[in-house]
Amino acid sequence: MTQKYELLEQAAQAGFEYEQIYRGCTQCTIAAVQDTLGLKNDAIFKAASGLDGGCGGTCDGVCGGLSGGIMVMSSCFGRSRADFGTENDEKQCSSRLAKDLYQKFVDTYGSAICKEIHGEIFGRTFDFWDAEDRQAFEDAGAHTEKCPSVVASASRWTTELILEELEQRGIDLQDFTL
Repeated sequence: MTQKYELLEQAAQAGFEYEQIYRGCTQCTIAAVQDTLGLKNDAIFKAASGLDGGCGGTCDGVCGGLSGGIMVMSSCFGRSRADFGTENDEKQCSSRLAKDLYQKFVDTYGSAICKEIHGEIFGRTFDFWDAEDRQAFEDAGAHTEKCPSVVASASRWTTELILEELEQRGIDLQDFTL
């Protein structure tokens, strides 16, 4: 149990720091979870590039932390290309984990939508494609504490869900590979 707690804290800390330094909530969540669990996959990391800020910086889609978490979990437990066209257990597992992570966002922030989370943690929403609004976002603590705290939570929750799934399957983290 202590090792699990340490891994959860490590994931949260990495997510927080990555969002402060590198920015990009989706990739920061992926990197934090991958680094913590030793499950690096650059294709997944790269594929997340356009999902930040609620999809392309629109803030209208789901939080990038949620998107990144789902991408990592699905890379671990999702349906493979070889099983494309089947409704197998892996596809169901991936959907269940995504739903569980989604629910953690809703329970904590009242929503999984980027701009609605902004409304909760900043008291207002932002238009990232407007220079003045983007600066207001930064001035409000976007990358000092606000978004890093969301990425930290996403990283912790994602790591927790992966570890719980491995435990249910009787798989030791050291024996797990992508």
